[in-house]
Amino acid sequence: MTTRLLLVDDHAVVREGLRAVLALEPDLDVVGEACDGRAALDAVRLTSPDVVVMDVGMASLNGIDATRQLVRDYPRVKVVVLSMHTDDAYILAALDAGAAAYVAKASVSDELIRAIRAVASGRRYLCAGVAGVVMNLAVKGGAEPANSAFSSLTEREREVLQLVAEGGTSPAIAGLLHISEKTVETHRHNLMRKLDLHSVAELTKCAVRNGLTAA
Repeated sequence: MTTRLLLVDDHAVVREGLRAVLALEPDLDVVGEACDGRAALDAVRLTSPDVVVMDVGMASLNGIDATRQLVRDYPRVKVVVLSMHTDDAYILAALDAGAAAYVAKASVSDELIRAIRAVASGRRYLCAGVAGVVMNLAVKGGAEPANSAFSSLTEREREVLQLVAEGGTSPAIAGLLHISEKTVETHRHNLMRKLDLHSVAELTKCAVRNGLTAA
């Protein structure tokens, strides 16, 4: 049986390389690509993949939040996060968002293929380095406590925070999210109140610190 794949990464050369590697596997079929998390959600609707290979650091909508929305809206689809980040904050955030597998980009291509086949058959998968991080956290009793203020943000507030940090104006954000400018301004106000921040620069630092964007 063939597994249908969607590749999501903001670098075209990475997607091309992944497509070339996966094309050698007769049971894997790349049915689409996307350059960010928001485009990935549209692509899932159009291509009906079985597995999404998802990068983390992407503009507009990062891979963690895209995974959370995808798993909620398309529970049949499995997500394999493929990321350059191997620190515990990113790994735990991806798994908490619903990713079925986490593979480091530094891993050999065979490991990604094993991860795809594992999640397609209903199992979970962590590459060797990532499994070690998760095991160490389990031994220590879990990760450091999350920032409670940041954790209280709604899904929409996280989206707006990322877009603000990436330089989006209220009209641009409103158009992208299909909401009014007044609603965007309300979200900005709520973000500053909840996070006790007072400028766009401080919001940007918060977004970067919490892995929403590399801006």
